[in-house]
Amino acid sequence: MTNQFAPDYIHTIAPYQAGKPISEVAREFGLDPAKIIKLASNENPMGMPESACKAAQAALTGDNGRYPDANGFSLKKAVSERYSVPMNWITLGNGSNDIIDIAGRTFAKNGDSIVFSEYSFIVYMLTAKAVGATGIEVPSKNYGHDLDAMLKAIREDTKIVFLANPNNPTGTFLEPEEIEAFLDKVPSNVVVVIDEAYNEFLDDSIQYDSTAWVRKYPNLLVSRTFSKAYGLASLRVGFGLAQPELTDLLNRVRQPFNTNAAAQAAAIAALDDVEFLKKSAENNAQGYKMLTQAFEEMGLEYVPSYGNFVLVKVGDDVDAGARVNLELLKRGIIVRPVKGYKLPEWLRISIGLPEENQAFIKALKEILV
Repeated sequence: MTNQFAPDYIHTIAPYQAGKPISEVAREFGLDPAKIIKLASNENPMGMPESACKAAQAALTGDNGRYPDANGFSLKKAVSERYSVPMNWITLGNGSNDIIDIAGRTFAKNGDSIVFSEYSFIVYMLTAKAVGATGIEVPSKNYGHDLDAMLKAIREDTKIVFLANPNNPTGTFLEPEEIEAFLDKVPSNVVVVIDEAYNEFLDDSIQYDSTAWVRKYPNLLVSRTFSKAYGLASLRVGFGLAQPELTDLLNRVRQPFNTNAAAQAAAIAALDDVEFLKKSAENNAQGYKMLTQAFEEMGLEYVPSYGNFVLVKVGDDVDAGARVNLELLKRGIIVRPVKGYKLPEWLRISIGLPEENQAFIKALKEILV
């Protein structure tokens, strides 16, 4: 039956399926919530930094009957100083997911097209569908972006190209030289959005300065988040960097008060907490080594990852991911099935604390024996 209240393209959207929360798994399987391990949503297993907790609590002692600063002056100032860009180059978001959504609603409309890679963040497709645009999914190369093919996929009606670096859910990485060569060739009327949600997990040896590209390319928007390495997932705060022509348009569409006072305060504190970020990166590197060594010992195929997760193949049949996921849930371990990404034989495993990684490895060995 056709619903008369929405255009047809809205009916094609499948609601986003987030990783199962601990409380749901506890209810479903009769487990103790305190003993459940969640390795499903690429969250920071170290939690929120103490500096950010104190800042958020201090913000909540104020007059919470008042709206937060709609323009986020203090947070923008902190981001401006960190990335050496003017404050009017910054758009605040309710997480970087919000920046992606705002970009879609600002630059594309019904009848346009949006280009993205196969096996990239499913929200890119959802963003296209929400505005009635055609999502052009370009076949991947080694589970990552094929930039040459993506360039060829751009049409006259293309308004946005989404790149993710590192990519979610596969963890692949694009070398900065590849990205810059791509940006040089993209038509100037097409907005390129580089989603850098996992940038802070990159090793220092491969870090690159995307703000230099923002200064060079007026059609570039770089999105960042405080949800991952900074540990503020529940507070939902992120930002976009672009030249004023884009930022002005984004802020016309952005919802007022889309970042709350506690989130703004916590983000400012987290941005300055270099020690916490360093410890998070160290835990991630050690956890990655632990997981991938176990996968190699078990003879399991995995995609080398530059994020805080690993995509691993747990069987050869199309039910493998769902079957292993169910067995893990029964043992109180939550991971992420990726059947929605056309990878039903695979699971995405977020890197946890050492004891969490070890518990997962033990359970996986029991299941696959």
